[in-house]
Amino acid sequence: MPTQKQIQLRKHKRIATGLFFLMAVIYGLMVYFRHENPQSWMGYVEAFSEAGMVGALADWFAVTALFRHPLGIPIPHTNLIERKKKDLGNNLGKFVKENFLNPENIRPYIEKLDVVKFVSTWLNKSSSKEILEIEIINLIQKIINDLEDKEVENFLANKGAEILKSIDYQKITSSGIHYMIEKEEHIKLLETILPQIKEYVNESQQLIRDRISENRPFISFLAGKKISRELTDGLIAFLDEIESDKNHFVRMKLTQNLEQFAEDLLVSENWNEKFEQLKNELISPENLNDYAEDAWESIKKILNENIENPYSGLSLYLQKNIQKLSESLQNDEDLKIRLNKWIRHFLYRMILKNSEEVQTLISKTVASWEGKELSNKLELEVGKDLQFIRINGTLVGGLVGLVIYTLTQMFIS
Repeated sequence: MPTQKQIQLRKHKRIATGLFFLMAVIYGLMVYFRHENPQSWMGYVEAFSEAGMVGALADWFAVTALFRHPLGIPIPHTNLIERKKKDLGNNLGKFVKENFLNPENIRPYIEKLDVVKFVSTWLNKSSSKEILEIEIINLIQKIINDLEDKEVENFLANKGAEILKSIDYQKITSSGIHYMIEKEEHIKLLETILPQIKEYVNESQQLIRDRISENRPFISFLAGKKISRELTDGLIAFLDEIESDKNHFVRMKLTQNLEQFAEDLLVSENWNEKFEQLKNELISPENLNDYAEDAWESIKKILNENIENPYSGLSLYLQKNIQKLSESLQNDEDLKIRLNKWIRHFLYRMILKNSEEVQTLISKTVASWEGKELSNKLELEVGKDLQFIRINGTLVGGLVGLVIYTLTQMFIS
């Protein structure tokens, strides 16, 4: 179905062509009447119509030569647009860059832009907020669906391994020990296990006698029970001292040893090598793959459930923040000024930075069109006005012919 531009172009072509045929009919009639019954006024009409035909034909040729070969005859310097489309594209791109994409023309226009006002007005409508929320959710859903599960799992495994390996476990362990000492957790642990040790020692008298019998049978035969009882009693008494004396040297020694151990963890090359070896053995993408797979499945499931539920936490979060953004854009004048300034600066820089790309884009786009397609596009845009050139050419040509004929008659008479 023809477009409105095509209908208008055909209409004006018919008018221009019809005017030419009208001049031709008038000219033919005048030639006939002057031959049969000549009148003085007929010469003026004949001169007007004859010159009108010449003007019409000349402008028809000029207009047609822009877009195609007149009557299909490959006359030199015709079908200009198709033949010169590459030069046309280059010149058009250069023209746009030099006359539009320059600081003098861009700056006044950019400075008038108030993007924040437009966005604020749009966001102030409930329907716009719903549209924005739906579009964000659709975008999230599309991203999730487009992601390759294996690639995401590999990324999580690699990133997880990278993060875990970057942790200073020696420092964490040392800090943990210092914290335990500061809170006297090691003493609490000692006090917890001391009764268990005493109970174990008390229950182990027979085991001690058996060990003495195995290693010193003669002594065991003479005083095995007494030795084992005295030994266990001595051990229990020693443990009682540790338990009751808050300043017992064993407690202090334990604290000192733990503090020394915490310091050694930070500076000892041996411990550094052990931790590095442990990290390399335990922390690797291969070892984390199963965890990464489970993590991604859980994340994906949670996101999909939130996307499908209009009352989910994600939807409520989006609604809350969209509303907050709308209120900020309406009420925060400082934010408006800063955003507009940033947007204008960004657009100004981007336009100037990419002016060469715009020129190249225009040139390549025009060059990539088929010659006939380009001619048709341009004819649709300017063809209607060019038909007025044909109409004007007919009338102006006729008037010029009439003036010449009139002047000739004046000089002859």
